[in-house]
Amino acid sequence: MTSSNGSGTVELVGLRVTAIVGVLPHERVTPQPLRLDINFVRRIDQAAASDDLRFTTNYAEVLALTEQVVINGEFLLLETLVTRVADAILSFDEAIESVTVRVAKLSPPVPQDIETVGVSTVRVRTA
Repeated sequence: MTSSNGSGTVELVGLRVTAIVGVLPHERVTPQPLRLDINFVRRIDQAAASDDLRFTTNYAEVLALTEQVVINGEFLLLETLVTRVADAILSFDEAIESVTVRVAKLSPPVPQDIETVGVSTVRVRTA
């Protein structure tokens, strides 16, 4: 979607990463599968007009950055994980106006029959 100011949303859906995250003893030593969805807003009008990668954010680099943050973080909380990923993405490219990050544990350590548990955050660049 493109807004009237030339901004659009880049959507990265379903990044799968295996990483250490959680507070339970087995979660501290056994990596578990996670799924991340990332949406970021930035101006896309110049990239669209020129069809040139130099005028947008390279999503392959955003995905690599996200993997690095998640794998190296060994976070206790999903809340910390999504916040660190969002902050890293905002720091990565000053053209990014805002970012939404959602993470889900695909095999949550709870006795209930649930597909996923997750946390999301929205970060907006401040002037």
